[in-house]
Amino acid sequence: MSAPTVYDVAEQAGVSIATVSRVYRNPESVRAGTRAKVMAAARTLGYVPSGSARGLASRTTRVLGLCFPDYADPDAEDPDGESDGAPDGSELMLYSDEIIRGMERAARRRGYALLIAASLAEGPENLVAEVAGRVDGFAVLSQTVPVEELEVIARRLPVVMLAGPREDASLDHLDHIEVANRDGELALTRHLIADHGLRRLAFVGSTPDSPDGEARFRGFQAAHREAGLPVPERPNVRAELTQAEGHRAVGELLAVGSAGERPEGIVFANDQMAVGALTALRRRGVRVPEDLAVVGFDGIPLGRLVTPALTTVRQPMRRLGEKAVELLVARLEDRKAEPVSVVLPVSVIRRRSCGCDDGSSDSVTYS
Repeated sequence: MSAPTVYDVAEQAGVSIATVSRVYRNPESVRAGTRAKVMAAARTLGYVPSGSARGLASRTTRVLGLCFPDYADPDAEDPDGESDGAPDGSELMLYSDEIIRGMERAARRRGYALLIAASLAEGPENLVAEVAGRVDGFAVLSQTVPVEELEVIARRLPVVMLAGPREDASLDHLDHIEVANRDGELALTRHLIADHGLRRLAFVGSTPDSPDGEARFRGFQAAHREAGLPVPERPNVRAELTQAEGHRAVGELLAVGSAGERPEGIVFANDQMAVGALTALRRRGVRVPEDLAVVGFDGIPLGRLVTPALTTVRQPMRRLGEKAVELLVARLEDRKAEPVSVVLPVSVIRRRSCGCDDGSSDSVTYS
């Protein structure tokens, strides 16, 4: 069966070929109703634009794609002068940077280039179609691309889902990689409770649509249940994953009740929020860890630079990118193989922000 062409889409939508082209190249020039008809026809037919869909049946581009939301955090470029020296680029790399670096290096070793779509600001349909039409395989961060778009793309080329559980039963046929989010947070929270004797812990989570963030909160709950402590039903605060939001979350938590009711420790869903919280607490005269423990999740290099150094759960961010390439290349070699689901282990890194000496770590395995 031959791949659908721009002619097929035009006929299905009842528009000209030029109109279909404009929908993908300059969508603002086409009326919304017409755009909707064209995109509906493309989904029905499984059309991938840019002419590459026809080529995928007979040749390869030697390019892999990565669709990733822009997680830029301007505050991360200024670690507030807490390091011994000026930080270099590697020290300021964030979660997305580390995954991109791992994927790019692994792709290059296998003779592939990497095409990155780092933002969905212009609209998910056109962005995803633009990238998918130019690559042999596609890695997509969970919750970045609408399910219906992934279904269309997966008809034509291998797709690997990165981070978080599969979002929909219709995507069970896709290869999938995540890290042990729940187990990592369970181990970290257990450490705060059992080793430091903390009982009043607050959790600052991400938005409810973040599967990784929700998995981490379930680990936080499990540690409370295990210790016989009251199990919170929801995060104390929800926030975006930036330093500024960590700063804001501290204000909310410290404003609630008297000092005796304030948390003894704050568990953040990622390191960037935790770093912002350290700055906010220092400005308020709250000592970490003497007055309040602070911990994060991810293991970004910036966590080593702040004072005190940040206790965290380190996830293998570069390995996520490398494994995505491995699965895509394997899928290109055998499109009929059973779908692969991989859970990568994490490590608890104990540093000063929870009251430990810097640098000790515990391995956390997944079941």
